[in-house]
Amino acid sequence: MDRFITAFINQWIPIVNHWLHLMSATLWIGGLGLLMMAVVPSLRTPVPGELVKPLANAIYRRYQRIIGVLMLIILATGGINIAYVNKLMKTTTGEGFTNPYIIALGVKLFFVMCLMTLFLYNIIFPPEPEEKGKSDDEEKDPEGVPFLRASFWFGIFIVLMASTLKHLHH
Repeated sequence: MDRFITAFINQWIPIVNHWLHLMSATLWIGGLGLLMMAVVPSLRTPVPGELVKPLANAIYRRYQRIIGVLMLIILATGGINIAYVNKLMKTTTGEGFTNPYIIALGVKLFFVMCLMTLFLYNIIFPPEPEEKGKSDDEEKDPEGVPFLRASFWFGIFIVLMASTLKHLHH
């Protein structure tokens, strides 16, 4: 029974934790991609021009609630992942995090911080309702959701750094 508990703690908790972390990140970044590549462009044809941005913002506000929960899951599971990876590296190599791992982790956390900052900025300073006659606004915010493209690309780079981290500890 004692070996079962040890195996459960050493293997299944990290597996489920990592799965939760990956699923949350996938839903967040995949949702941004879906908004940017499918939802907003799809609104442009059947929806009158002046309604595209308000509709895109309404969809994004709903999505923000989901992102808030995902962000909390990502933060909690990310911390647990770091602890388990450090423990794994100590048992396999005799040392904890290596310099390349720390650099890649730092870069990933920087991108995460940028993505979360844009998310929080959109909550603190929500887009103002569309005013008629604003033509230069279309140029600044073509998707109708502030920083949608930047958020998506930060997410892509986070996934790249996650792949790098996975490669560095195996």
